[in-house]
Amino acid sequence: MSKANPSSKQLACRKCKFVVSGDEKKCPVCGSTDLSDEWSGLVIIMDTKSSLAEVIGAKREGRYAIRVR
Repeated sequence: MSKANPSSKQLACRKCKFVVSGDEKKCPVCGSTDLSDEWSGLVIIMDTKSSLAEVIGAKREGRYAIRVR
């Protein structure tokens, strides 16, 4: 079993919950630098006009965490 590449770790923005790769320094959606590696659940938004996107407040297509600590 090989060790995971540290840069492959995913981080979630604490402000908008957008999920980014571990080498990102700030969120591309809201610009926040408050990123966390403690998150769970994943929602993939493909249409920002969907009812789910409206419920979670998704501003753009992509992956969003359900819970961020």
